[in-house]
Amino acid sequence: MHFRQNLYITLFGLALLAGSASAETIRIAIGTQDTTINCATGGLLIRELKLLEKYLPHEGKYKDAQYDIQWKNFTSGAPLTNEMVAGKLDIGSMADFPGSFNGAAHQKAGKRSIFVTVLSGSITGSGNGIVVPKASTVQSLAELKGKTISVPFASTAHGMLLRAVKAQGWDPEKDVNIVTQAPEVAGSALQSNKIDAHADFVPFAELFPHRGFARKIFDGSQTGTPTLHGSLVDADYAKKYPEIVVAYLRAAIEADRLIAAEPEKYSELIEKITGIDAEVNYLFHGPLGLQTRDFTWKPEYRQAVKTSIDTLKAMKRTETDLDAASFIVDDYIRAAFKQSGLDYEAHLKNYAKQPLTAKDALSGKTIADPRRVGQIWVQGEPLVRHYASLENALSEARKLEKSGKKIRTVYAHDRETGLKLLAADAWFVQSKGEVSAFLLKSSAETWARKNNGTVLDFSAAKAGGPV
Repeated sequence: MHFRQNLYITLFGLALLAGSASAETIRIAIGTQDTTINCATGGLLIRELKLLEKYLPHEGKYKDAQYDIQWKNFTSGAPLTNEMVAGKLDIGSMADFPGSFNGAAHQKAGKRSIFVTVLSGSITGSGNGIVVPKASTVQSLAELKGKTISVPFASTAHGMLLRAVKAQGWDPEKDVNIVTQAPEVAGSALQSNKIDAHADFVPFAELFPHRGFARKIFDGSQTGTPTLHGSLVDADYAKKYPEIVVAYLRAAIEADRLIAAEPEKYSELIEKITGIDAEVNYLFHGPLGLQTRDFTWKPEYRQAVKTSIDTLKAMKRTETDLDAASFIVDDYIRAAFKQSGLDYEAHLKNYAKQPLTAKDALSGKTIADPRRVGQIWVQGEPLVRHYASLENALSEARKLEKSGKKIRTVYAHDRETGLKLLAADAWFVQSKGEVSAFLLKSSAETWARKNNGTVLDFSAAKAGGPV
């Protein structure tokens, strides 16, 4: 009796061991760029809110699977690509320019990566920008001929800078001194006036001015070249585990839904994790943001990837013949949309920014015209205040400060381009009872001449006029 009982226990134990041995442990190694905040829906938010775990499959061939989710953060796309090519990462998020380099590097190594989704972008190129030290007299790119401009090499900002220099009719090898410099190094260089200007990607062309030691003089939208950040996957991994790739994309879609519903809350979370000021996160991720969170492969984004590949070749950064049409694969994001109950084709046709659905903080009436909106984020208040007109926003900012309240930031929109601006870094024109905001001083001066207006800096505009 005891023998048979012991035999049963032994066989049962062996069966359990056999079952556990047959259960596959699947690695999901994801490379993120936390400080590149428009990658948040493809990395930081998924990780911090544990959204991937919510969508991973547990049926069919995944019935007994165990998941080993690994996260690794990078400050730029190049080192992330190195680890993907080395087989240490399965998924990674980066911009069009380093993303194209990722595809080329995989191809050179006899491998393949695929660009599976857009996360955030701009069909005009906003997000990248050029800044100068705060005390610099330079107001435009045209004044930087013969000067030293730093930029993170092989970044999307590098591509923007080269296109902008070319548009000036300059030779990038002779007419400007372009040097490589990471954002964290450039911040110190700007403060100590060791460089004349710095070109960078999201969010540094806004973060440095917000922190008070730089001024933005050029926005990537001035090149008129689309730009994006998105996610890439090792092609063999995607072929072996397509359901996991779709689960990752469903998690990204949920992250997008959450930040759209509560942009202030998640802007604060991003600051907590990255140190990037919540006010700058909201500039991108809040309504009418500087860039548009968008998961669809619009023709402009496909062109951005093709342009990046061509630029890489022109720079002699790669010799491989990467084909953009086969590099971009939208099957997985389409499946994720379908499983999420979303219409991919409808989103593909939608070019609108994240809408502003809000009431005027003064009148309580629904804001109808987003082009005239001003916004204030008051210290200690969880939500941004919205105003139907910039005049009212500036007037209220003045009253709030007089009452002793601290303002975190004021937002405005460029009168001509609609570009969302940090008002403290903008130029204003007072004309015909209206106040209009502009990124560039030259644009403000032109508007003032045409409309018999007066050009003001932020302090003067907030004070109600020339001082």
